Amino acid sequence: MAVRRLTVAFALFCGLAGGIAASPAEERAIVLASTTSTQDSGLLDYLLPIARDKTGIEVTVIARRSDEVLDGARRGEADVVLTHARPQEEKFVADGFATKRYDVMYNDFVLIGPKSDPAGVKGKDIATALKAIEAKGAPFVTRGDRSGTHAAELALWIVAGIDIAKTKGAWYRESGKGMTAALDAARTANAYVLADRASWIAFRDRGDLDIVVEGDKRLLNQYGVMLVNPEKHPNVRKELGQIFIDWLISPEGQAAIAGYKVDGQQVFFPNAAKQGG
Repeated sequence: MAVRRLTVAFALFCGLAGGIAASPAEERAIVLASTTSTQDSGLLDYLLPIARDKTGIEVTVIARRSDEVLDGARRGEADVVLTHARPQEEKFVADGFATKRYDVMYNDFVLIGPKSDPAGVKGKDIATALKAIEAKGAPFVTRGDRSGTHAAELALWIVAGIDIAKTKGAWYRESGKGMTAALDAARTANAYVLADRASWIAFRDRGDLDIVVEGDKRLLNQYGVMLVNPEKHPNVRKELGQIFIDWLISPEGQAAIAGYKVDGQQVFFPNAAKQGG
């Protein structure tokens, strides 16, 4: 990303030296690093054109796992980050790479499994479900990729009182890829998998899979947004980045998020006004 900054700076220098003003797109542009779930769900394709019309800011997206998003931001590769890994986000702030995080929206995680439900978990709470899956050695696909979803899954095994690192066997299968790949692996293996609801709604080739556990308050999937600290990386476009964040958490931006639907279903639920940052 340093290369991007240098390239833009050089182009601006050459343009000014030649008496040519920088284009509005060059002047009002930021880089947003976000998770694959916001990209794969279609939210960003829907939301960013609205944001551009309202703020005049062109947003380039880097879509990665949450850990990669935050690692890249620590290197100054983005102006704004939007992720769903609150403990890691709070550490990002504590380490000085952002001065504040803002709640933006939430959805939830759901446990997906075969309609035949071999572990007998349908309708149970998530801890009971995971205990039953482990006890019966029912096939379970984990992302295994240090993403926000993977981190949430690992935390849920702890809630269930299971040390998955010690008890996992052939039944616990690592995908090592994104959510769509993990869902596809679960479909192929007739296995259970934890997914964010947005990715599940967007997943078309479901085969014999269905939601077996949902609605447990421990399945909340909160998203937060942060401006990368310009004191760490002076190349951060702090004014434009903050304008974008302010729009995102404003009533107008929150209404835009609420308006995004897939197959008639609301996918993300805004809550910037309800929780502190």
